Amino acid sequence: MRSPVLTSLVPASARDNAAAAANPIPDRPIAPALPTRLRPADLLRLTDETGEDVLAGRYDHLLPDDGRWPLVDRWAARLAADDEVDIWLISWTPEKSTKLHDHAGSLGALTVLSGALAEYRWNGSELRHRILAAGDQAAFPIGWVHDVVRASDRVAVAGRSDPGPLDPTLSVHAYSPPLTAMSYYEVTGHGNLRRTHTVLTDQPEGDL
Repeated sequence: MRSPVLTSLVPASARDNAAAAANPIPDRPIAPALPTRLRPADLLRLTDETGEDVLAGRYDHLLPDDGRWPLVDRWAARLAADDEVDIWLISWTPEKSTKLHDHAGSLGALTVLSGALAEYRWNGSELRHRILAAGDQAAFPIGWVHDVVRASDRVAVAGRSDPGPLDPTLSVHAYSPPLTAMSYYEVTGHGNLRRTHTVLTDQPEGDL
């Protein structure tokens, strides 16, 4: 039985949409050597399975009290961790972007549980935009540079007339090996990507 905190948040079609959310092949070369035995498909499976556990109430003890999700700052809880992978639940708030960043030497993946996220990804020459709604998944190879933010309440999701309730917007993320650093970037006036700084961190998707 799904957690009463979350049951009303997820459209009935969410699980059906997950299989249709395969990532496009990146537009620029990605490093072929992987620092982990896990592959993007493994991380997608982990985020999907963990998302089902969240919806079933198995992590209710880690959720905010009385289901009162933060309204201003993003919130995150580590759901599982070992030497190979970290798995997080993130709650997103309006206009709080992660800024353009990579995940250093870690692969990543996410599954959206409720609401919708907007992702802006650098493809080697420009920022590409896509919407990830409830049930959608995405994987992030090494070298993936993106910015993620909660989608606007007025967003029109392609192929869907209603992305479902946006408050809260929740997603499950997995990183392998566990995050240790992130680099941040800006797009220059010449249309190039420039790294601005690197930070040591084990927090998901930038500073919370």
